[in-house]
Amino acid sequence: MNQQRPILGITMGDPCGIGPEIGVKALACERVASICRPLLIGNVSVIEEAATLSGLGLKIRSVPIETEARFEPGVIDILQPEDCHIKERTYGKVSAEAGHAAFVAIEKVIELASNGRIHATVTGPIHKLAINAAGHPFQGHTEIFARYTGTEDYAMLLIYGDLRVIHVTTHVPLGQVSGLITKTRVLKVIKLAYETCGKLGIRNPRIGVAGLNPHASDGGLFGHEEKEHILPAIEEARAAGIDAQGPIPPDTLFPKALGGWFDICVAMYHDQGHIPLKIVGFKWNKANNRWDSVNGVNITLGLPIIRTSVDHGTAFDIAGKGIASPDSMINAIEYAVKLAIGNVFAL
Repeated sequence: MNQQRPILGITMGDPCGIGPEIGVKALACERVASICRPLLIGNVSVIEEAATLSGLGLKIRSVPIETEARFEPGVIDILQPEDCHIKERTYGKVSAEAGHAAFVAIEKVIELASNGRIHATVTGPIHKLAINAAGHPFQGHTEIFARYTGTEDYAMLLIYGDLRVIHVTTHVPLGQVSGLITKTRVLKVIKLAYETCGKLGIRNPRIGVAGLNPHASDGGLFGHEEKEHILPAIEEARAAGIDAQGPIPPDTLFPKALGGWFDICVAMYHDQGHIPLKIVGFKWNKANNRWDSVNGVNITLGLPIIRTSVDHGTAFDIAGKGIASPDSMINAIEYAVKLAIGNVFAL
C-alpha cells in the first residue's frame, strides 16, 4: 500500500437512516481528505441520493475493487459489495432489505481489513431491528466484528474530548449484568484500558473504575459485586503497576474524570458509560429544534483490526431531511487514522 495516508473502509450504515448522509458530508470535509484515503462501502444509488441531499456538489465514482479507488478531491469512491441491493426504502422506517444491505457492507469492510487491503474500518449507524429482521441475529456492530474476527476478549470504548469510557458489559439486559461482573472480566477491561491509552499516547494513565451498585455498594449495604469482584480486580491491576482506582460511585467518578482526575473510566454496563459521555458530547438547540453537535467516537478494543464508529444511532426522526450532523463520523475517522498511525505506519 501507498503509505502517505491510511486507507479507511467506511460503511454506509442503514440506508433508511442518516448513515449515508453523514458519510458523504464527512468525506466532503477537507480535514478528512488531508488525513486519509476514504473508501465508502455500500449501495451506489443510496450514496448518490445522499450526495444530492447534502447539496455539496460531490461526484460519485463506483469501483469494482478497492485497488481501483483514486481518492481524488471532490470525488467519493464507492465499493458496492455483491448482494448489497436496495429496491425500495422509506426514510425512518425499519426495513429488512435495508438491514441486509447494511450488514453486507459490514461483512465486506471486515474482509478488506482482515486481508490487509485497508488500514482501518469506520462504521455508519445500523438499526438492530433491521439487521435482525434480515436474518442476522446480532446485538450490534461490536458483536458482529467480534464474531467475524474470531475475537473473544473485546470491549467498547467511547471517547469525547478527554472523557474516555470503556465498558465491562454492553448489549445485555440489565438483569444479566450482575452475573457478568467477574474479577476476570473487570481485570481484562482495566488492562485493555491501560493498553489503549498507551496507543493514544497517554503514558501511565490514571484509570477510574466505577462501582455497579448505588454508592459502590456502600460497604456491602447495597450489593456484593464490588467486594467480591471489582475491588479484587483493581488490586491485582495495581499490583501489576497499573494506576487503577475504585470502585468509585459513578456519580462521583464521571464528574472527577471531566475535572481531569482520570484519563479513562471503566463502566460496568452500557448506559452507565453512555449517558455521561453523550451528555457532554451531544448538544440540542431547543430554539432551532436541531442538534448543534453530535460528538463522540465508539471504538471496539481487542480486535485484530481497527474499528471506530459514530457514537449515535440511525436517527430515523431526521433521516432524509439533510440536517444530520457529520461531527461524530468525522471524529470516528480521525481516531481511525490515529490508531492506524500507531499500529501500521507513520504518516
